Amino acid sequence: MSRLRLFAPLLAGASLRDRSGAAVGAIFGILLAALAGMLFAPAFPDFPFLVAPIGASAVLVFAVPASPLAQPWPVFGGNVVSGAVAVAVAQMIPDPALAVGLAVGLAIMGMSILRCLHPPGGAVAVTAILGGDAIVKAGFAYPVTLVAANSAALLGMGWLYHRFSHHSYPHRPEHVIETPLPSGLLRADIHQAIAESGETFDIDPDDLENLLLRAEAVSANRQYEEASSDYSI
Repeated sequence: MSRLRLFAPLLAGASLRDRSGAAVGAIFGILLAALAGMLFAPAFPDFPFLVAPIGASAVLVFAVPASPLAQPWPVFGGNVVSGAVAVAVAQMIPDPALAVGLAVGLAIMGMSILRCLHPPGGAVAVTAILGGDAIVKAGFAYPVTLVAANSAALLGMGWLYHRFSHHSYPHRPEHVIETPLPSGLLRADIHQAIAESGETFDIDPDDLENLLLRAEAVSANRQYEEASSDYSI
């Protein structure tokens, strides 16, 4: 049994239905992104029709739509900003080994400042540096045409898919009433605990508070049922 646990879902709340649906959504998302990229073939015949990191973006958009990293602005802005940063670095630094590291580092900084952190953006930066002469010659046309088109098309399909998946996208946490939890825990306590942890968590604080509220309700209901059972005996 311990070996079988290696194949258990790593994501809390993951179900086979959600994963199967995400796979289908990603198929159509990548297809639409590829078709959007093909629109630029006449102007940039040497461009690929799809940037590889869009595959990673699809995993986030369709499999973990509640993640802050999977929201529309991080997906679009993160990919385009990273591509633009990498193009600028490539034009200033001819050595690819040095340029690729600098491009990824500056892309992370740029995405962080613009509040559009998106992990595949780092791969977009690498692709822009190592993608060949066609991308180098195209310059900033690369991020604002192919990368932007791929990202926008993927988001469009993500929005359409999640209209039927029963997941909110763009994700909006449920409204949280500013009241203490039954345990006395306040929202300010949650934010302070996050700040003091020194870690970055891939969850919206409002979602975290909602989970704690539900856990408190489940716990209270369980204790009530246990007490009622003991009383009836």
